[in-house]
Amino acid sequence: QVQLVESGGGSAQAGDSLRLSCAASGRTMAPYAMGWFRRAPGKEREFVATISGSDGTTFYVDSVKGRFTISRDNAKNSVYLQMNNLKPEDTAVYYCAARRASAPITTVTGYYDWGQGTQVTVSS
Repeated sequence: QVQLVESGGGSAQAGDSLRLSCAASGRTMAPYAMGWFRRAPGKEREFVATISGSDGTTFYVDSVKGRFTISRDNAKNSVYLQMNNLKPEDTAVYYCAARRASAPITTVTGYYDWGQGTQVTVSS
C-alpha cells in the first residue's frame, strides 16, 4: 500500500518562499506521474503542478507559473514543490498525489494515491 507524507508547510509572509516535500513509501514512484493539488478554505481541490514519470515534463496552473517549481528525486522516492514569491491567495492545504501511469495530467480524478495534506498560510 502506497503512503504519501507531505511536509514543509507552515506560515509565511507574502513574498516569502516555502518548499514542500512528499515522501512515498510502499512502492517505487519513479515510473509514475506525481502532482500537487491544493484546497483553499471554501473552495474545491484544485490542480497546482504535475511532473511526468518518464521524461520530467511539467505542467502548472496559470496562477503559479513562474513562482512554483515541481521536481522529483527518484532515488529518494520523493517529489517537491518549491514555492517562491508566495501570495495570500496561495493559502491552502497542499496535497501530494500519485498516478499509476507516467503521463502527467491535471485532473483530480486521474490520481490514485493521496497524502494527508500540509497547511500553507500566507499573510500579507
